[in-house]
Amino acid sequence: MIIKNGKLFTENAEFVLQDIAFSSEKIDAVDKNICGEDVFDATDCYVIPGFVDIHIHGAAGSDFCDNSENDIKTIAEYLVSQGVTSFLGTTMAFDEPILSDIITTAKPFFNKNIDGQATLRGVNMEGPFFSKAKKGAQAEKYIIDPDWDMFHRLFELSGGNIRLLDIAPELPGALEVIEKASKLCHVSIAHTTANYDQAIAGFEHGADHITHLFNGMPPMAHRDPGVVGAAQDKASYVEIICDGIHIHPSIIRAAFRLFGDDRMCLISDAMRACGMPDGEYSLGGQKVFMNNGKATLESGTIAGSATVLSECVRRAVSFGISLESAIKAATINPAKSAGLYDVVGSLQVGKQADIVVLDKDLNIKLVVLAGKVQQF
Repeated sequence: MIIKNGKLFTENAEFVLQDIAFSSEKIDAVDKNICGEDVFDATDCYVIPGFVDIHIHGAAGSDFCDNSENDIKTIAEYLVSQGVTSFLGTTMAFDEPILSDIITTAKPFFNKNIDGQATLRGVNMEGPFFSKAKKGAQAEKYIIDPDWDMFHRLFELSGGNIRLLDIAPELPGALEVIEKASKLCHVSIAHTTANYDQAIAGFEHGADHITHLFNGMPPMAHRDPGVVGAAQDKASYVEIICDGIHIHPSIIRAAFRLFGDDRMCLISDAMRACGMPDGEYSLGGQKVFMNNGKATLESGTIAGSATVLSECVRRAVSFGISLESAIKAATINPAKSAGLYDVVGSLQVGKQADIVVLDKDLNIKLVVLAGKVQQF
């Protein structure tokens, strides 16, 4: 198939008038005036890589931690319909037996291209190595100090597919775990009370990522820059939830200026209420109430988002982020940050043919997953 006449998003985060061709799972050619019979006309449209969501708990009424193949399938089907072609199933703070069961259930899906489903690329292990003071929507009863042996057992069980480990660097034993884990996967600072020096120590021991910037951490102040200041100095990538609820649009604009679009990753942090009507749901074993698209615990604490990544991109653009920067932060950067860029994240010959076509209003016109046009 050939997608012709579209404005194609390049690995340099620019739009150029080029065609793209694929005949199997891989991209065969990216060039001008590619000829062939099976053609999709993308005139006046944007041709971009499939979105990559590295931090998502659930959608369409299902949660990754429900520990069910059917729930993984439900999430993956919803995501691909929204242009998200790769994702990391994100856990919550649970004990080792529960996390082991979740990983065991998910393992057959890792990196498998299934028609009609976004590809589960691995796990974002969000918890349980957190500060209780910054637990957010995490269940306090499961939060523990970092435990290398526990993490290593789970990593081995996953077949090496835990791609992000989230950890609070100020906790006892955290720096040792960060140093060891960073040799196996990417390590992200999260749900933390760390000051600037403690966060810097985390980066110096191997962390390279920040989980949902500004959320679950102390605020940045002019004499106490904290985790955000340390991230500005040391982090390779930072995530930000761009639903307009977790972070004010002004701060989203400021973050892109502070970190530059080479380091920003848009995430959804979506939970099971994503794609669903207002009502009562659950997250990590706790009741969640969604009202007008805002999900909260009974205490009023924000409990993840209900906004899919493609909508986060649209909102970022509406907040004043350039389209190029927003697309880069939802494709190239997250793929790099989770060690997936050799397979997905850009439209380059030899990479998987995960392609999304957007109209001028950023509505989805076509989704291709591993070279197959998806039907919804």
